[in-house]
Amino acid sequence: QVQLVESGGGLVQAGGSLRLSCAASGSISSFNAMGWYRQAPGNLRELVTVISSGGSTNYVDSVKGRFTMSRDNAKNTVYLQMNSLKPEDTAVYYCKAERVGYYNWGQGTKVTVSS
Repeated sequence: QVQLVESGGGLVQAGGSLRLSCAASGSISSFNAMGWYRQAPGNLRELVTVISSGGSTNYVDSVKGRFTMSRDNAKNTVYLQMNSLKPEDTAVYYCKAERVGYYNWGQGTKVTVSS
């Protein structure tokens, strides 16, 4: 089982930036997709962005133009660059790795955006 460890969360003012990392204990090349999800207090976990094994990305409308997901297969790490952060981006951010018949989650990293 590949372990996923997120890092990079913290407290930032509105308009600021953070870069989240998700480091895998094994190769991420075997996964069809890697994704970032977030869960705000009282809300369901929602998909923020996903990157395919080929590198194509999709984003939820609310973060388009502000967030960028990337992957470094050599480092077995995916990243989420978050710019122009808003208070509504406040949530715990989770990394997810998927392939046919298998998925795994990281433990999450908390992002708090103050107004």
